[in-house]
Amino acid sequence: MGAQKEPHGGELKNLYLSEEEAAEEKAQSKDWPSWDLTPRQLCDIELLLNGGFSPLEGFLGKADYDSVVADMRLTDGLLWPIPITLDVSQHFADSVSEGDVIALRDREGVLVATMTIADKWTPDKRKECEGVLGTTDDTHPEVDRLLNHSGPVYLGGRLKGVQAPRHFDFTHIRHSPREMRDLFAKWGWRKVVAFQTRNPLHRAHQELTFRAAREAEANLLLHPVVGLTKPGDIDYFTRVRCYDRLMQHYPEQTSTLSLLPLAMRMAGPREALWHGIIRKNYGCTHFIIGRDHAGPGKDSKGEDFYGPYDAQDLFVEHQEELDISLVPFKQMVYVQERAQYAPVDEVEDHETQLNISGTELRRRLKHNLELPEWFSFPEVVAVLRERHPPLTEQGFTLFFTGFSGSGKSTIANAVMTKLMEMGGRRVTLLDGDVVRKNLSSELGFSKEHRNLNIERIGFVASEITKNGGVAICAPIAPYRGSRRVVRELIEPLGGFLEIHVNTPLEVCEARDRKGLYAKARAGVIKEFTGISDPYEEPENPEMRIDTTDITIDQAAQQVLLKLEKLGYLA
Repeated sequence: MGAQKEPHGGELKNLYLSEEEAAEEKAQSKDWPSWDLTPRQLCDIELLLNGGFSPLEGFLGKADYDSVVADMRLTDGLLWPIPITLDVSQHFADSVSEGDVIALRDREGVLVATMTIADKWTPDKRKECEGVLGTTDDTHPEVDRLLNHSGPVYLGGRLKGVQAPRHFDFTHIRHSPREMRDLFAKWGWRKVVAFQTRNPLHRAHQELTFRAAREAEANLLLHPVVGLTKPGDIDYFTRVRCYDRLMQHYPEQTSTLSLLPLAMRMAGPREALWHGIIRKNYGCTHFIIGRDHAGPGKDSKGEDFYGPYDAQDLFVEHQEELDISLVPFKQMVYVQERAQYAPVDEVEDHETQLNISGTELRRRLKHNLELPEWFSFPEVVAVLRERHPPLTEQGFTLFFTGFSGSGKSTIANAVMTKLMEMGGRRVTLLDGDVVRKNLSSELGFSKEHRNLNIERIGFVASEITKNGGVAICAPIAPYRGSRRVVRELIEPLGGFLEIHVNTPLEVCEARDRKGLYAKARAGVIKEFTGISDPYEEPENPEMRIDTTDITIDQAAQQVLLKLEKLGYLA
């Protein structure tokens, strides 16, 4: 394993048109149907156009898609484990046909690429989940996306690149596969080991990468993902600042940092193969795979989706065909007696091993507790503390949900008043009826429109939380899926408490101050929650409050005591 690897499939694709061709394509595209790419699709299209996904020349057609889902191979037999698809709405799909050329634009309307539609089909999403992810449990973030949020129709076809997706951040460490290969050649790096990460790096990671580079007698590429990762992950701006501080502790001219705009699927073993292929396209000869690579955590039964070393096993099975070498690693732990890190399987029974999990790290950051120097570098901890101030200084969202008449709006008002009386934070109330009037007046009460209304509330609450304020939301929010979207949007930015006001339906109906239940029973109001439309109860809310036999003041006090217990109130 001496020289830089050939790209997967033997050729590094570059799907960008020349300036003259791109100008002509732009002029013609004004008359073509136009699709605004989602953030995930923008990540995919960037790596399709620049060769990161070589040998693909566009979004998969149906035959390649079916083959990848079933057998991890394209129809020509080449190994490819993850389907790269363009999902669109039914409305857009109905407006186009096979053979049409469509314009693919970013959210600002800039033309990124055009695509000639070769295939249009409605996929079996559950079959895709089973084949690629090994599960249909929608606690898996990619299962949730596929089944609940992605477009129902797939379009496949070859791309023509017009303009690369634009980035205004960290431009000095963003490289295409060709640029990365040229740098390796310029520096004389013949063997390069790549390290994939979506988390901040600490001393254990540094030791792991040092060992991997030494073992392979190779240079090191830290290649963190800055596209879409697992919901709840630390934002990539913070992570990249951590990586920048950490690079000061690597020997000069032996290591480098570059960012990868990848949208992860959290597909475990299959994703490990995919990551290896991408790094091979970037010119790497070796790839580090550690414990539970690209795993999403635990399923709805509390069990891991994938075994801790399933990814390593699958990679070894295909390593010769991939033509990129695996550098496997067990979990690294700090051995107290040695005052150094070691793989967990090399620790003797009489030795003391120390480790701080991601959950424990977040707890210590939230409560401003000490982080020992054996765990991380002071410069890295300083960046994380800046991003994660103590809970008493963080913004948070209180998300009340329950039937109409349950008391959630009244409790929300009482809590808002008490927090404003206490001072220290700016408080905003996003009541369901007020939001409907001012933010969602054009929406009806179909499930689609209700979800959109809740997601709008979530977006506003996330902005308030991100900026250190308190958002108090009090919609009915009858569906678990939309409530989960809001949680995933807010939790990376601050606190989130879901409060189920679980006053029984008969009590709510007996109150019926607005006469809504009577109208719903009479059929005057359609799709009314609890009568003609379902309410999906929260499974694990932070609080439940039944207002049947308590006063509003007592209910508000319960909320304040909960906030104090969790650390949000001094």
